[in-house]
Amino acid sequence: MLIADQGSLDTTDPRLDGKKLTIGIVQARFNADITDALATACKTELLALGVPEKHITLVQVPGALEVPVALMAMAEKLKFDALIALGCIIRGETYHFELVANESGAGVSRVALDYQLPIANAILTTENMDQAVARQTDKGRDAARVAVEMANLLDHI
Repeated sequence: MLIADQGSLDTTDPRLDGKKLTIGIVQARFNADITDALATACKTELLALGVPEKHITLVQVPGALEVPVALMAMAEKLKFDALIALGCIIRGETYHFELVANESGAGVSRVALDYQLPIANAILTTENMDQAVARQTDKGRDAARVAVEMANLLDHI
């Protein structure tokens, strides 16, 4: 049985074995330079973890607010072991940042809980573009690892 602990994981850890998994990714196109980098890092890591390329489905939506709707549609198909949300929200001069960040995050969580399906939330919320660029690769990679680990964990609970 797989049990979560506080230690760091490496790609040989059985919790990160993606060979039998099917993963769905929803990528927001807004701030595409960042979200494209997130998606590339995420897909590269999923492949490194053994997820077969034919078992990775990537769909794109206009922005972060649309991510939860696409996640829900994918969850309803019942063919995914885990999902990944990718997006980038950069603070502007209005309240819109808070609205989009809060509502997209709540939507992602709601889909995960409603469908009892792990969703790695890698919708970046940053103060500026430099912060987003600094996080794009690591967060894409982290999302892949979270999705695989949580899919394996839920399979064994």
